[in-house]
Amino acid sequence: MNALTSITASGDPGRLVQPVVRQSGNRSERFSFARRATGPLIVVALWAISTSAGWIDPSILPSPAGLVAGWQQLWTEQALATQIATSLSRALAGGVIGIIFGLVLGTIAGLSKLGEEMFDALLQMLRTIPFLALVPLFIVWFGIGEAPKLLLIALATMFPMYLNTYAGVRNVDRKVIEAMRSFGLGGRRLILEVVLPLALPQIFTGLRFALGVSVLVLIAAEQINASAGLGYLLNSAQMYQQVDVILICIAIYAVLGLGADLIVRSLERLFMPWRAGIAVR
Repeated sequence: MNALTSITASGDPGRLVQPVVRQSGNRSERFSFARRATGPLIVVALWAISTSAGWIDPSILPSPAGLVAGWQQLWTEQALATQIATSLSRALAGGVIGIIFGLVLGTIAGLSKLGEEMFDALLQMLRTIPFLALVPLFIVWFGIGEAPKLLLIALATMFPMYLNTYAGVRNVDRKVIEAMRSFGLGGRRLILEVVLPLALPQIFTGLRFALGVSVLVLIAAEQINASAGLGYLLNSAQMYQQVDVILICIAIYAVLGLGADLIVRSLERLFMPWRAGIAVR
């Protein structure tokens, strides 16, 4: 009789090793924000020390106080809030168009062999084309209004949404689909109630990439004769070598990207609450 058998047979539960369940307490959540803010605060502190000590030329990199003053000037003299709203509306409008098309095409290609043969090769070829190379062509086709800006953003956001939706739908367990069909579920209900919910993790990954790309492509889209928006401010600052305005615009783009990521995280917690405890920490 081995040791395990003898311990079990003795009937003494005190000699058995009790499993330890790790619980995520409030301690980690309490200090999570502080840990996330540590890195940026260190960078800002080193930045302030370097500029105040004269180690960095203010014409190359203004001090944090100089950026705050530049922000106040932009807010009052250049209607910064209106410029941000204009750029944000462009990113959202083009992003929504691209996300919808990517979701629909990815679902069709993932479900149907015919859909894959019709769309996948074409979209894979278009995906490899640099977006900046399309700017002159879009100007010739659609002019210099809002249409080429929105189409450029929509085209850029469509591909990550398509690829992730296609992968998510294609990786759905076919045994689950056959089981649902045996219970009489089919057609649109099968797609909406079984396929898409099972593909939600990949779909949200595509949504996160798509919203991030919409902010990135916004910079290129607003180079097309923009008379308002962050791209307009960025072009003017580049022309007059206003480093503080350039840095402020870059910071706003970064905040917009972070905001888009936080929105997707909130949607993930809303639609997939079971994923909150999956990570091993």
